[in-house]
Amino acid sequence: MLKIQEIREIIKLIDQSGIEEFKYKTEEGEIKLKKGGAFTMTSAEHTTPAVQVAPPAVQAPAAPVPPAAAAPAAPQEQQPKNEQPAEVSADEGLEEIKSPMVGTFYQSPSPDASAFVQPGDKVKQDSVVCIVEAMKLFNEIEAEMSGEIVKILVEDGQLVEYGQPLFLVKPE
Repeated sequence: MLKIQEIREIIKLIDQSGIEEFKYKTEEGEIKLKKGGAFTMTSAEHTTPAVQVAPPAVQAPAAPVPPAAAAPAAPQEQQPKNEQPAEVSADEGLEEIKSPMVGTFYQSPSPDASAFVQPGDKVKQDSVVCIVEAMKLFNEIEAEMSGEIVKILVEDGQLVEYGQPLFLVKPE
């Protein structure tokens, strides 16, 4: 069967192309991918039925706050926003490790184990940096670059989207 890295590459290629449906068959099994979320995997021992992944739900905006109540909070909200651009400019030259799929981000292989990486840790291209659980499958995510982990951008147990940055890395 295909390795996770190979599946990730196929997903990226399909996402960037005009291909709507992809089917790959080997002696060990078959994988079908379809833009819009349908996924089927068949192996000699097991068949995963087609699953339609719904697009992310759009949340309704919060109820409007009367202007008089919003005025005192406005200066406090502006202060963190002013700090944001300084952080972005400090991150220049850093590379992102992005999520190759939608799923749940885990920093460690089990709840009682230590995290795969911490800020300051050195990683190589094949270093496992986290796990993304998708459809009850735990997918080890590799760094795909050599460098030093500068920042972890998501919380343990957080739902992540395809292409969402997970880590900032200072490349070697």
